[in-house]
Amino acid sequence: MYRYLIRRVLSAIPLLFGLLTITFFIIRLAPGDPVSLYVQGDVDPHYAEDLRAALGLSDPLPLQYVKWLKGTLTGELGVSFSKNAEVADILLETLPNTLLLTTFALLFNFVLGIGLGIITALKRGSGIDHTVNITSLFVYSMPEFWLGLMLILGVSLQLGVLPASGMHSPLAKYLSFPEYVWDVAQHMVLPVFVLGVASAAATGRYMRGSLLEVINQDYIRTARAKGLSEVLVIGKHAMRNAMIPIITLLGLSLPFLLGGAVIVETVFAWPGMGKLTIDAIFSRDYPLIIACTMVSGVMVISGNLVADLLYALVDPRIRYD
Repeated sequence: MYRYLIRRVLSAIPLLFGLLTITFFIIRLAPGDPVSLYVQGDVDPHYAEDLRAALGLSDPLPLQYVKWLKGTLTGELGVSFSKNAEVADILLETLPNTLLLTTFALLFNFVLGIGLGIITALKRGSGIDHTVNITSLFVYSMPEFWLGLMLILGVSLQLGVLPASGMHSPLAKYLSFPEYVWDVAQHMVLPVFVLGVASAAATGRYMRGSLLEVINQDYIRTARAKGLSEVLVIGKHAMRNAMIPIITLLGLSLPFLLGGAVIVETVFAWPGMGKLTIDAIFSRDYPLIIACTMVSGVMVISGNLVADLLYALVDPRIRYD
């Protein structure tokens, strides 16, 4: 197991650097100049050239890449063009917010999706099965930005039940710790729902198909013939094998959640990595764009590695030795 883990980590390193290298060159091919953030049209051109030199943008592209590679290997992520702060400090401030949002969205996705999948599999062909399947298809087809805006208009503005945007109230720093946690939880409800509900619809479909395949196996019929209760048959015998495709889906869900977080965090003004990435792209903040890509790549690779390791826990027949 440990050898497999080390091999996977070592093989992920060139993959990550390949991703960052492609990002490095692509963002410099995009139109626009980061110096335009600091200068206006009537500014002395010599000042703009000096600023470009200070930011390292006047160097040839291969030299810029060598400098970036050297800094990355030594742990130096550079200084943000737009925020004039260390990129590492910005990431430490925003990354926990995204992890908080995506973690709860992932839990919501799998709790709801697995629950719906079990119900529809056991009630196959019933009205509940048809209703859940049609509703899941409808929810899965809705764009996240549209659903987020509709919830803001309906739940926040019309009903006034939940906050419309942000992570906490303006005066949250004056609240006690339990009140602060409750305030953040209220702000999380809508973005977590939008981020997780479409994935839950897909998870439910996968779970339904996987469980239907398992409960028709001979060993399930044998367990029922022995007089075991249906709860024990499904919970102990069927669910373990039915969860293997769902674990694969777990590794694939993380990239979709991170991609969706870019839209959801922008719609709800959630101060996380998604909103930070959008702001960095529009401001042509090269160091910040590459750093956000690196964090996303690490999270995606880690999610797939965790999914591979969970296989062995669910199915004892799988070994990585």
